[in-house]
Amino acid sequence: MSYEVFWISGSAYAWRVMLALAVKGVAYNSRLINASEKEHKSPEYLKMNPRGKVPVLKDGETVVAESLAILTYLDEKHPTPPLFGETPSDKARIWQAVYEAENYFMESAGSVFLPIFFGDPKEKAEEIKQAALATHEELKGYEKILSHSHFLAGENISAVDLVVYPGVMVLLRAAGKDEAVQLDLGFLPFKDHYPSIAAWMTRLEALPGYKETYPPHWRE
Repeated sequence: MSYEVFWISGSAYAWRVMLALAVKGVAYNSRLINASEKEHKSPEYLKMNPRGKVPVLKDGETVVAESLAILTYLDEKHPTPPLFGETPSDKARIWQAVYEAENYFMESAGSVFLPIFFGDPKEKAEEIKQAALATHEELKGYEKILSHSHFLAGENISAVDLVVYPGVMVLLRAAGKDEAVQLDLGFLPFKDHYPSIAAWMTRLEALPGYKETYPPHWRE
C-alpha cells in the first residue's frame, strides 16, 4: 500500500515531507488540499488531524501529523539514505541543527513572510524589518557552513536541509512581492547576497523527483 500525503500548495512544512519522499525514492499518493475551500477543516480531515494542519501522512491504519514526526517515521521505515544520521553523534548533531532551524530560522523567517502573505505589510513594516535582520543572521550562518560543505550537516543530505530549504523558498517568494520590495529587506537578489546558499539550493533542485514537490500554484 502506498503512502498518502495530505498537503497544501506552498506549505513549507508539507514540502519537507515531499522532499524526504523524493530523497528516499518512495512512491506516494498525493492528496492536494484546497485551502481556500477549507478542506483541511472538514470533518473528514479533522478525524486524521484535529488541529486541521498539514502535512499528514497516512500509511494504512497509521496516521502521522507534524512534519518532523513524519520525517522520523519515514527514516525508520526507509533507512537509506538516512536523514538523521547513523551514529549517536551524527543524530545529535543533525537534531540540534533541525531544532535550531525550527526555533531561530523558521521563527524569524515566519515573522517576515506571514504578515506579507496574510497581513498588512505597511502596518507591520517595523516588525517585518526587525524579523528580517534576525533572519539574515541565520542565513549568514548557513552561508558560512555551505561555503565549505555541500549540505548543512556535512557532505550528505539530511533532515536539516529538508527543513531549511522550503523555508528559504517561501521567504524569497514573499520578498518578491511588491509590498515587500518597498520595505527593502535585503534578501534580493538572493544569489548576490548568499551565493553558497544559492548553490546549495540548486543541488537540492537537481534531486530526482524534485519537480513533483514544487508548489503547483507557484507555477501559475
